[in-house]
Amino acid sequence: MAPARIFEPIYVGDRVRMRRPHACGGDEWTVHRVGADIGMTCCQCRRRVLLSRRRFTHRMQAWLERGAPAPPASRPRAPRR
Repeated sequence: MAPARIFEPIYVGDRVRMRRPHACGGDEWTVHRVGADIGMTCCQCRRRVLLSRRRFTHRMQAWLERGAPAPPASRPRAPRR
């Protein structure tokens, strides 16, 4: 798959290959948190790290598997008066 761009959506469950391998030798990661920071888990040693979204998109090499998009958030209704 193609490398990420900064405006491309990132989903929980995405599996990605990073440019440099982790200290354990693994270069495949699973995304477990998406927000201002991207939380990832190494697929080999299960170490968890946080990267800023900008650093994540710069260091990511390729999508290996895409996670499911989050369902649209429903807005809570205002109480009736």
